[in-house]
Amino acid sequence: MSAATTSSRRPVYFDCDTGIDDSMALAYLLASPEIDLVGVGTVSGNCSAAQAARNTLDLLHMAGRDDVPVAVGAHDFIARKFDGGVPWIHGDNGVGNVNLTTAPRGPCRQDAADLLRDLANQHDGALSVVTVGPTTNIATALAREPGLPSLIRSVTTMGGAALVPGNISAVAEANLGNDPEAAAMLLGASWNCTLVPLDVTLENQLFEADRQALLSAPTALVRAVGAMLDLYFDFYVPFYGLRSCALHDPMAAAIAVGAIRAARVPAVEIVMDTGSGPGRGQMICDLRGQRLGPVDQPGARHRVVLELEAPLGLHLIERLTRFNPPEALK
Repeated sequence: MSAATTSSRRPVYFDCDTGIDDSMALAYLLASPEIDLVGVGTVSGNCSAAQAARNTLDLLHMAGRDDVPVAVGAHDFIARKFDGGVPWIHGDNGVGNVNLTTAPRGPCRQDAADLLRDLANQHDGALSVVTVGPTTNIATALAREPGLPSLIRSVTTMGGAALVPGNISAVAEANLGNDPEAAAMLLGASWNCTLVPLDVTLENQLFEADRQALLSAPTALVRAVGAMLDLYFDFYVPFYGLRSCALHDPMAAAIAVGAIRAARVPAVEIVMDTGSGPGRGQMICDLRGQRLGPVDQPGARHRVVLELEAPLGLHLIERLTRFNPPEALK
């Protein structure tokens, strides 16, 4: 992609544990004219960091974007070992057991934390960070480069549960709950972070008609995402009562891009429970005083998305099915 093409686009670094909804988010970022994806780091979560990197490389290749560097990040979390992921949700390979076209390249030599640090320095003050997995790589980058927040334009994180139950415990959501120590470092850093929690991601879905639209898309990448959703839809049947899925990671991507806006996104104090009790992994948001509408707390650095201005599903399908760059595999 030429400099002339990318000069007006905002650079984005994407940190992910490339499973099915991560793949949707990646495809969405690639299809978004507002931004330029300049790097991807992978972390263990839905699958191992190494498998996530392979999935990411293959998806980028299918989009004709072998220029985007991909770095393998943390295999284990700060306080515990990676336990193998969730193959019953995302498949044995993380992408719904779909066989992707293999990219001819491998990941770059540096790890994800160093890739983020290098990109932040290269795009000083302009780089947006989107995280849709455990934030271990972000915490590692912060430990290596304490001044990192001053180099970053924005951080958008899919994670947490503000007013609803968690999905790996009564209170903890998977991305933040798998590595609460890393999430605490993310929230303790001197940057402004937008949290996209289960409260809003579970209220937005794709349905079988949407999946069929993806399966008929002109690019192999988007058709592969449609194929992945078959397994993902099966997982959500007991939750929604029909074949569909929540839109976790694509929502964080869309909010970071700015194509979808939040109707309620107050700035509030947010802390992580890093203890060993039943609250471990909980994102604790101080939402007092919000009954009559969103209220920003004085001095609060982080925002939590509680409601969108419009549903995400239609926008997501329109953008993905129109994605047809000449360099993409057909």
